[in-house]
Amino acid sequence: MALTTAQRAIIERARSLGAGGQGVSLTDEICSYLVAVIANDLGVATALPGLPASLPEFFGRERLCSLVVPGVSFLSLFERLVCLKPDADTYFACLAALHKARLKYSRILETQPIPTFEQVGPRGLLQYGTASANVITALLFWRKWFFDIDNRAGQETGYLFEPIIASAIGGTPASSSRSPVRRHNDEGKGRQVDCIRDKRAYEFKIRVTIAASGQGRWREELEFPLDCRLSGFVPVLVVLDATPNPKLAELQRAYMEQKGEVHIGEAAWQHLDAMAGSTMTIFLQKYVRSPIQAMLAEVPAQLPELVARMDDGGIELSIHGEIIRIRRAAVGANSDPEASFPEDIDDQMPGQ
Repeated sequence: MALTTAQRAIIERARSLGAGGQGVSLTDEICSYLVAVIANDLGVATALPGLPASLPEFFGRERLCSLVVPGVSFLSLFERLVCLKPDADTYFACLAALHKARLKYSRILETQPIPTFEQVGPRGLLQYGTASANVITALLFWRKWFFDIDNRAGQETGYLFEPIIASAIGGTPASSSRSPVRRHNDEGKGRQVDCIRDKRAYEFKIRVTIAASGQGRWREELEFPLDCRLSGFVPVLVVLDATPNPKLAELQRAYMEQKGEVHIGEAAWQHLDAMAGSTMTIFLQKYVRSPIQAMLAEVPAQLPELVARMDDGGIELSIHGEIIRIRRAAVGANSDPEASFPEDIDDQMPGQ
């Protein structure tokens, strides 16, 4: 059966390079690997000829560039897969977006410049004299590099996590410029919404903690359900971790006062599963729920020992005695002038 226009658009989005000098495209060999992974996840691998008997794990220790399946026709595999499982095209769109983001972040780690002294030098006055000058200077450089890569991770994840869940449950994210949810107290400007499906407007959160954002940001959180109701939408709060605290209780009340819905913890996952259907529930469980729960279970009460080393080949981090090796490309300080903001949501999520 020939691919639909929407399915061909999904493929083109996966193959597109993306914005910025660190954009990533998926080759046919990479796409074939993703189809093979999906076929295994959905239990239809034996119906797709030419796939290898075993595959490296998606969340494994192998280098991401090695996750390929050469020598097979990707388009033929994809056509066969979507015939066997109708929702497999959405599954592919979400998994491809996740893989592109992981490939891009791997490239960021390889190329994010080491800061210059002009960037960090004045900050040393806050600690100068508490240790030798060479120790303070080295600390400034390490600290800024860690800040930079964490900031980039936040940018990339912000344009990935919610759109993946939105697509999995059959909805779409809405940027503020395109949102049908308007601010009631700001001249009707649009509000960014994590997911809109039918007449529901979703807010997704991993966890709500006492250490919430500043008062302005928290007020925005509390006003979101009112803006949704006044715009004709049912506000829906989905919090994946059920750890109770006063902020979560306050947010829950704000949604209920506007006749909204609140799903927390296990109830949140059950709601997402019900909205996603049988095929995309597998995706949510394997690529969203399991990793998040595994990491939540390991949140440390105290930070463990961290040892960071840098040589000509790259950066080596040791945590709990386990080594993370980051290969480094030959880049100079501040050599990436674009600051590489993430792509727009519409470009990041295939099929939207």
